[in-house]
Amino acid sequence: MSVMFLPLRLIPLPVQCVVMSSVLDLAFSRDAKLNEHLDGLNGKVFRIHVSDMNTVMFLGFKSGRTWVHTDHQGVVDVRIESSIAGFARMCFAKEDPDDLVFKQVLKLSGDSESMLRFKKLLAAADLNWEQELRAIFGDFFGTRVAKAAHTLVAAEAKFSVSSKGILQDCLENMDTPNKQRLQTWQAGVEQLSHQMSRMKAKLTRLDHRCDALESPQNT
Repeated sequence: MSVMFLPLRLIPLPVQCVVMSSVLDLAFSRDAKLNEHLDGLNGKVFRIHVSDMNTVMFLGFKSGRTWVHTDHQGVVDVRIESSIAGFARMCFAKEDPDDLVFKQVLKLSGDSESMLRFKKLLAAADLNWEQELRAIFGDFFGTRVAKAAHTLVAAEAKFSVSSKGILQDCLENMDTPNKQRLQTWQAGVEQLSHQMSRMKAKLTRLDHRCDALESPQNT
């Protein structure tokens, strides 16, 4: 469903890499305050998997600059996976990556220190993707991608609410017990448990009496 919204599906992967590399490299290089974060990521490589497009690109850091390629034969330090909607939520809706990981929208694996440094870099850069895309590639492209991303985020949110409503309806139709019924059932179970305990006590006493009647001194 999500690939219907973003024009990225119509753009060849090498061109997507150029777009991403241009935005990141320009945004990171013009702010000297980011140099410390970039130095900490020097030599690190991130594998980015867009699951619903089944595309993979590699983001690397070298000498304070970034590169994005379609292929990488060396070591991968961090793996990032999400759908187009997930990346749109992080980049355009600016949702917290930690929240997206907790919700399993974003999947991370690999070197935890590199993940933390990358997160700090993104937070310090505070990228405005629409603004950056418009500045580098023109208003038409930047606005179109941003609009598509926000449309996708809104559609996913609507779908999520709708899914929760459908699930609630299904539970109600299944006659799922409410709190009052659960309390009534619990009381019934407790009463039954007490009755069974008393019954076991009576049976134990009867067993003792039978044993006493069958003992040699009573024969």
